[in-house]
Amino acid sequence: MKKGSTEVVEARVRVIDLETGGNGPNDVCEIGWQDVVIDHAGKWQVTDERGTLFVNPGRPISPDTMAIHHILDAHVADAPFWKEIASTVLRPPGRIDALAAHRAAFEQRYCTPRFTGGTPWVCTWKCALRVWPELPRFSNQMLRYQRMPTGLVHEIGLPAHRAMPDAYVTAHHLRDMLNQTSLVDCLAWSSEPGLLPRVPAGPDRGKPWDRISLETLNAFIADRDVDVRFSAQIELARRNEDKPSQDAEPAQGTLGFE
Repeated sequence: MKKGSTEVVEARVRVIDLETGGNGPNDVCEIGWQDVVIDHAGKWQVTDERGTLFVNPGRPISPDTMAIHHILDAHVADAPFWKEIASTVLRPPGRIDALAAHRAAFEQRYCTPRFTGGTPWVCTWKCALRVWPELPRFSNQMLRYQRMPTGLVHEIGLPAHRAMPDAYVTAHHLRDMLNQTSLVDCLAWSSEPGLLPRVPAGPDRGKPWDRISLETLNAFIADRDVDVRFSAQIELARRNEDKPSQDAEPAQGTLGFE
């Protein structure tokens, strides 16, 4: 679908990326977007509908964040404020089935239901853990170079840590996920903590969860990190399901005579 087209689509997900000037609720200094839709053949595709807008955070951008995205106060001085621009991007004309972002919890801090209208979110980081658990790392840029998604134009995805290029890269991951699984699955996974495929820290770092001891697993269940706790709980539930039931029939019945 070309930018500005009125063509009816069967489904559309808008990928969002934000750059911020600090940690306040209105500190957005740039928003970028990239749409992913289902084509006439039933395949998800990255479209030409993408863009970026500067946003005035209402106060000076911190040096820490400038060092990441290189957006200066002068760039945003004449830009609209977040409350003035957010809904125009997050609730565009036409159908929007979901919003998406890599580690979407960050974007959701700023893209609240006030601006989204309650549109559900896909977290491509959480979905990548499920769809490609064999990969060693799951950051947006590492997925880009580990996977080398088909059709990703290298130059459009640069510079990294700017809103539109990052949304463009994320959209290619999302497209491939949705062509391997369903939007329903992605939304369900995104509503839960991240299911880590391997132990993230400690002496067992890098091991699959099924290779660690029960004692270690129980220790992880008490971890402060919600993703670690969730992953350990899922493994413990799997082990409990695999235990033979005490009421189960013996594998071989008792021999006897009629």
